[in-house]
Amino acid sequence: MVDDTELPTDDAQPSDEGGGQRVLTRLLEDEMRESFIDYSMSVIVQRALPDVRDGLKPVHRRILYAMSELSLTPGRPYKKSATVVGDVLGKYHPHGDSAVYDSMVRMVQDFSLRYPLVDGQGNFGSIDGDSAAAYRYTEARLTRLATELLEDIDKETVRFVPNFDGQKEEPTVLPAKVPNLLINGSSGIAVGMATNIPPHNLREVVDACIALIDDPELSQEELEAIVKGPDFPTGGLVCGRQGVVDAYRTGRGRVVMRARTHIEEHERGERIIVTELPFMVNKARLVEQIAQLVRDKKLDSIRDLRDESDRDGMRIVIELKRDAVPYVVLNRLFKHTQMQSTFGTILLALVDGVPRVLTLRQILKYFLDHRHEVVVRRTEYDLGKAKDREHILEGLKIAVDNIDEVIKIIRASRDSDSASTTLQERFGLSERQAKAILDMRLARLTGLEMEKLEAELAEIRATIAELESILASHEKRMGIIADELRAMADQHGNERRTEIAGSVGDFNMEDLIPDDDMVITVSRQGYIKRQSVDTYRAQRRGGRGLRGMTTKDEDWIEHIFSASAHDTLMIFTRQGQCYWLKVWQIPEGSRQSRGRPIVNLVSMARDEELAAVVPVREFSEDQYLLFATRMGKIKKTALAAYGNIRSVGLNAINIREGDRLIDVKIIEPESQILLATRKGMAIRFPESDARPMGRATEGVRGINLRGDDYVIGLVTTREDANLLVVTELGMGKRTEVDAYRLQGRGGYGVINVKVTERTGEVVAIKAVTDEEQLMVITRKGVVNRQAVSEIRTIGRATQGVRLINLDKGDLVMDVARVVVEDEDDELLEGAEGVEGLDGEDGAEPVASVEGGADEGAEGAEGVDEE
Repeated sequence: MVDDTELPTDDAQPSDEGGGQRVLTRLLEDEMRESFIDYSMSVIVQRALPDVRDGLKPVHRRILYAMSELSLTPGRPYKKSATVVGDVLGKYHPHGDSAVYDSMVRMVQDFSLRYPLVDGQGNFGSIDGDSAAAYRYTEARLTRLATELLEDIDKETVRFVPNFDGQKEEPTVLPAKVPNLLINGSSGIAVGMATNIPPHNLREVVDACIALIDDPELSQEELEAIVKGPDFPTGGLVCGRQGVVDAYRTGRGRVVMRARTHIEEHERGERIIVTELPFMVNKARLVEQIAQLVRDKKLDSIRDLRDESDRDGMRIVIELKRDAVPYVVLNRLFKHTQMQSTFGTILLALVDGVPRVLTLRQILKYFLDHRHEVVVRRTEYDLGKAKDREHILEGLKIAVDNIDEVIKIIRASRDSDSASTTLQERFGLSERQAKAILDMRLARLTGLEMEKLEAELAEIRATIAELESILASHEKRMGIIADELRAMADQHGNERRTEIAGSVGDFNMEDLIPDDDMVITVSRQGYIKRQSVDTYRAQRRGGRGLRGMTTKDEDWIEHIFSASAHDTLMIFTRQGQCYWLKVWQIPEGSRQSRGRPIVNLVSMARDEELAAVVPVREFSEDQYLLFATRMGKIKKTALAAYGNIRSVGLNAINIREGDRLIDVKIIEPESQILLATRKGMAIRFPESDARPMGRATEGVRGINLRGDDYVIGLVTTREDANLLVVTELGMGKRTEVDAYRLQGRGGYGVINVKVTERTGEVVAIKAVTDEEQLMVITRKGVVNRQAVSEIRTIGRATQGVRLINLDKGDLVMDVARVVVEDEDDELLEGAEGVEGLDGEDGAEPVASVEGGADEGAEGAEGVDEE
């Protein structure tokens, strides 16, 4: 009671005012502080936090103990959950029935506990978030593992305290033959603190306990090598060990969990199959979350979504559109849904009634200390019982040895009390021994029974000696603990469900993707796609070709080049910006599909135009990028200057007004640079003429231009290569590089090709060899693949030969090279003039697209300027 008439500053003083009532005057804040502290400690100790010894909160401990008292053990019939709930409420847990039943339900669910402690019959909920049926409908009994937690509880192994009304007693902790705190984990929110302990694999934890018994000085690193990490009941993956290591060493850490998935091929395309989810993720809610992202257009590559889970296991099917890249979609699912979630580990538990944040070593040590105490108390209890039995047997043996006199005393006694007193006085027996003799049946006097008596006495004495040796030896006690733990692992252990994988930062999606050779095509309007090189079959020079892309009338193929799936594409725009994209991230399309807009794959502005794409494996200090602009400027910059990949891109070269970037290549030392113009001029000079420059520069003059001429192509070559020149009307020729006079940078150059009405202007130049094949692509999307060796090597100032027959109004737009690995001459015969819609008209050569760091997009400007 608070008296508001005075506010003393000293400690509260009792008063007798108020008609004999005792009034306690004190400050309101003092009363609130003490009351709140009392309440907080009650919540911490009696409700929210588990004990480090048995890993149980009071409600779980009371449920298990009440079920044991009801004899609901394995092999016995189930009983209604209402019976258990009523027993727990009436005897031990004075709280609401929903709190007890919800706790019991969780101990049944195999997706909540790694090793369930209650065997349920009926509806106990599901991973979809369905609630359990009411306790009047369900039934339960203990699992075998739960009986191991309760074993020897009747041997005074743990301390008992009065229950809430003092009518019964309950255990303060269970004997716990297994480290339940780690194998099943725990979670709870107290006042000002919380615990969140993940479940672990029983075999790993037992192995760690045994290792710690064998070597108490075992290092933390050695313990972590045994206990690899959490083992969640729902499986899944743990990404990285850093969060696990932090938790084991400091008691706190963040563990990243991911769903287990795989990719399946299907007649309608590829699909992602989810078979395991992160711990505590609601499956139905996850499916709805993915569906909502599809409706919101945040995941536009998903065609269909359905849950095919059944009694055999989980199976969520995510069907993808044909042009989708499965691993890109999977990454977005991890980013935007609960297919990737975080488990915030807090190893907080009660140690001697006090909450403490513990390390892995401390948890194992406290469990072993508890088991040691249990073994000692159990041994002392068994020893006491054994000594009591020995005492009785010794009295019986005395009686048997003096049976005639004993009978005579008994017959002469007036009653049993006087007989007991006489026997005690005559043979020096205790009261208990005398009573046992008086209670002994006459059948014990047969010869066989007398032998059994002596054998039992010898056995009990051996037992006593063994028990005393256990109490005398710490090493023996720890050996018993280790043996019992091994038995638990053998009987209840199973294989790990959760895989410990690389960290999210270290997780390399490329490792899951074959490093295949690809052909990448890009249209003028910025549509990009990738296809396997096997899509295109070899054809003779002059053949009609295969259709490589379906384009609109106002769009056409502008670039075609080769690269490996693991290459990084450096995408350069005519405005001088650079962006990055992995080849495998480009959607794979059919030969007739347009592909996807590049602006949807990188952060290009919509008004930026593509100039060049360079496939790169590594951003090396020893390699250089060579830039060429439309107005004849060149720039050489170290490749490493572009290794700082940014999602928004960066400025690769300074471009003056009226100029624009036309091509970028990786240049090798001691090679030559050759620039070709639209009007048929070309210049060749050593790469050493182009000194290295910084990234944010505009370069130096590479070729001097006349009139309205402009640069259309850049080639970096050695002296032993041939130069391929292709014109817009399908003419082409090979010319030896030596035919181009080596001169200084900045000159007008020499004639490259004789430009006439029959040839049209130059669209592309390439450095080629006889072992390669040529892929020509036209404005209307027709692709022709032919052997380079079929193209004649002729003089420099000539028109060339016909490479491809063009439809009216069609023009050649670009050229790429293919290197043949296993050439068969028969493949190149009989293909002339044949139009193929697929690769089935004749055999395909085994070929791979050349994609080293020295090759990129040998693109041409051209028709768009007419």
